[in-house]
Amino acid sequence: MNPISLSPEAVVELTEAAAWYETRQSGLAIRFLQEVDHTQRAIQARPLSFPKLANTTFDLEIRRALLPRFPYALVFIDLQAETRILAVAHAKRHPDYWLNRLQNTEPDL
Repeated sequence: MNPISLSPEAVVELTEAAAWYETRQSGLAIRFLQEVDHTQRAIQARPLSFPKLANTTFDLEIRRALLPRFPYALVFIDLQAETRILAVAHAKRHPDYWLNRLQNTEPDL
């Protein structure tokens, strides 16, 4: 089981989404973060059970795990030494905006 890491951009997206939810309702950010944590554990345990993204033209197998109760997805790649979350992406906005982050991904990590 590989450790999970978040790209710097994913950390920013996670922080911004949690802050936005907290402005909507007190405690909602905690529920969002708990769901992200639960999804990360599922990714870590079973990374190949999540669907590959068909729109990528790279040799890397990019996968997406949807959060059950929030309109977000954890976009990740399972590398040799780690599973890297490339984006905490809103599921209904700007698809594939994170593709440029693949340039910093080393497939042999």
